[in-house]
Amino acid sequence: MNSKALLAATALVAITLSLPATAAELTVGFSQIGSESGWRAAETSVSKSEAAKRKVTLKIADAQQKQENQIKAIRSFIAQGVDAIFLAPVVSSGWDAVLKGAKEAKIPVVLLDRDIDPSGKELYLTAVTSDSVHEGAVAGEWLAKTVAGKACSVVELQGTVGASVATNRKKGFDSVVAKNANLKVVRSQTGDFTRAKGKEVMESFIKAEGGGKNICAVYAHNDDMMVGAIQAMKEAGLKPGKDVLTVSIDAVPDIFKAIAAGEANATVELTPNMAGPALDAIMAYKAKGTVPPKWIQTESKLYTAADDPQKIYDSKKGLGY
Repeated sequence: MNSKALLAATALVAITLSLPATAAELTVGFSQIGSESGWRAAETSVSKSEAAKRKVTLKIADAQQKQENQIKAIRSFIAQGVDAIFLAPVVSSGWDAVLKGAKEAKIPVVLLDRDIDPSGKELYLTAVTSDSVHEGAVAGEWLAKTVAGKACSVVELQGTVGASVATNRKKGFDSVVAKNANLKVVRSQTGDFTRAKGKEVMESFIKAEGGGKNICAVYAHNDDMMVGAIQAMKEAGLKPGKDVLTVSIDAVPDIFKAIAAGEANATVELTPNMAGPALDAIMAYKAKGTVPPKWIQTESKLYTAADDPQKIYDSKKGLGY
């Protein structure tokens, strides 16, 4: 090789080494809560699809709804030297130590779907979530409008105790109840975001409330619990969607099937595509140093029987729910 060719080759190598990592070279570790609901399964499926579109290697660790498993996964991702970490926190507290470890390793962390305590705000780059307080308020406003001033005793199926999304969806709904004297939450208990637990808790509510005769409406923090509650109502001889109004959150396919059948009334959508905006933020941060806003908010849309639920079911059923 002559001297000119050698110089050219050396310069090309230097330029290549100085370029920022491309999307194809990025590896992201995702500490996922688990698959406790249809929505969560869809989020995992959509996350894989969004990563594939961008040629990002996505390593997913299923925590089976245990914080200790999430902490182990994050420590493992740090040890592997991934380019970024996505975290869907099962609870809002107890993250400071492990996230400090990620920060010391200069690995940016992005929260998906759920937030953590304010004390940890400096330990992550951004959070891609809906406004879960707003989601609860949208559900409450639908109910207030639907009953139009009539006295309405509501039973509430809460999400996992300690999860920010459960706390906030309750807060949003309660804010509407506080402004409408005709609405009253008479019973409220966690159903852990699962169908089985939702059904079990609804059965206890029905027994405690005159076989369900005293219940005007059910508010569930997610659709999976509502699907379980609908089954419990049917088994008790009630007609969900008619005898008892229903409103829940997530907009998973099965709730649209229930709405189409007249067994559910309303749902507030939580998009499963949190990873797409998160990946775009990480790619821009890695390539150009662009710091995203601390919160990237997704839309919360209300759906009822007026929105062609069968068509929406057909469009969603292939997303991994």
